[in-house]
Amino acid sequence: MRILFITRHFGCLRNFEAALKVLAARGHQVHLAALQEEAQGGFELVTRLAQSTPGITVGWTPSVETQHERDLARHVRLGIDYLRYLEPAYAATPRLKARAEERAPSAILALLRLPGLGTAPARRSLATALCRVEDALPQNQAIVDYLEAQRPDVALFTPLIGLGTPEVDYLSTARELGIRTVFCVWSWDNLSSKSILRDMPDAITVWNETQRHEAATFHNAPANRVLVTGAQCFDHWFGREPSRTREQFCAEVGLPSDRPFLLYVCSALFRGSLPEADFVSDWIDGLRASGDSRLRDIPILVRPHPARTGEWDNWTPRDHVVVWGSNPITAKARDDYFDSLYYGEVVVGLNTSAMLEAAVLDKPVLTVMLPEYAENQEGTLHFRYLLDPDHGLLHATRTIDDHVTNLVSVLDHPAAARARSRGFVEHFLRPCGLAVNATEKFVAAVEQVLAAPAQPALQRPSGAVSRWSVRMLERAFAHPSARLWLLGPREREQQARRDLHHREKKQKKLAHASARESRQAEKEAAKRERDRRHRESRGHKRRAQVKHALVQRVRRLLRAGSNS
Repeated sequence: MRILFITRHFGCLRNFEAALKVLAARGHQVHLAALQEEAQGGFELVTRLAQSTPGITVGWTPSVETQHERDLARHVRLGIDYLRYLEPAYAATPRLKARAEERAPSAILALLRLPGLGTAPARRSLATALCRVEDALPQNQAIVDYLEAQRPDVALFTPLIGLGTPEVDYLSTARELGIRTVFCVWSWDNLSSKSILRDMPDAITVWNETQRHEAATFHNAPANRVLVTGAQCFDHWFGREPSRTREQFCAEVGLPSDRPFLLYVCSALFRGSLPEADFVSDWIDGLRASGDSRLRDIPILVRPHPARTGEWDNWTPRDHVVVWGSNPITAKARDDYFDSLYYGEVVVGLNTSAMLEAAVLDKPVLTVMLPEYAENQEGTLHFRYLLDPDHGLLHATRTIDDHVTNLVSVLDHPAAARARSRGFVEHFLRPCGLAVNATEKFVAAVEQVLAAPAQPALQRPSGAVSRWSVRMLERAFAHPSARLWLLGPREREQQARRDLHHREKKQKKLAHASARESRQAEKEAAKRERDRRHRESRGHKRRAQVKHALVQRVRRLLRAGSNS
């Protein structure tokens, strides 16, 4: 069977690497296609995968971002997604709402400020109208041609749902062409903190019952289309052994090997959040001021997040603290990452999937929930799963002092802390059984979809009113001044910066032209002055020559008269 796996960028496929190998080993032809480039090693990863695994090929989807109707579609979806975050379920997640609001079209924001239109019934009516407009948008012919050329038996998508992402165009077109489709949930927050899934695929693969509930609650997914497989992206940590001894690892990193060390794993915080390096400094100060002698000089390994390495450039080094580690894309980087988790005694962080990976290794995982980072922790829905009193993972406190006390307790009683991590893994990462390989379950889910009859091609309703609305919107927003209402606050700010840059560039160009004209005028004036002076000099010289000639003639005449 031919499998087409469409992803936002190739870096997302690191969570499916093992599954792709198994699919290819079972005789399926797997083609990996990305919509955009990234700079974190994703293309190198899939290139190595294709070179080492027969049956896997790599390519790019056609570019459709510049087409006007796609731009309209993106902003209509951004409006729908923003309306989602106004629902009561997201009342305690202000940063998620703010992130959607800064992308929502200004026209939608203006409508919601009108009397009566900000109510829940009015918002839902507006969302329904926008969904009808979205359904009436024409197919993108480049996508149609691409999918028909690929002719897949099934199309897989990840992470699929994101604010304004074009992957949904491929899903909707695949459904209209009668191609089987599977939404492969990428991460633990894929269903709760992104956009709405409006086109329902044939199947959704989720990690656990929590995500099954999210699929039903947030995306209205039918129960029979949601398949629980476990978190296949963590399978390679189960049963894995370190790549070197503890002594070799500590020597390479620069930590003493005669004592346990703490591992701090950094997070991908919201844009505009305080630098995590500042918190780490305060955290280290709290440990060093502890009354427990172990914490006053315990070695610490800090792994910076790949997307936020810049904040560590000017960080002041501390005794027995090492900042080390890179994005675990290559085999060597994965070894470094795994060995860091394996040899670390306790793992600490704010909100990162590294906490889940630490749990696989039975490591105690701690966090501190300070107000300045609340939006990145309790301000997200998925973080709350780590705090569940029955199946949660984290040992959480609200002050660094309490955290120090908690850390001492964990060091004194590690068995209980490890048991908590193991319970979380059984519930959240391997709900089908701790010994059940999630990759095999994921592959079985894909093959289950392949074995089922293909769904009939989706026929979208295309009412005249909706088509007329699309034509009117396209005409209206084609005008530059009206198009500003299509842009969200973030895009308007970016547009304002571009306009300012353009004006400054134009003014600078005019200033350079004016300066060039001034210099040219000065040169011409100087040349005229030189010419004038040259003419005057030549005239003066000629007059002097004439005068000299006359004097000489007069003298000759006088001498001639005196001789006669």
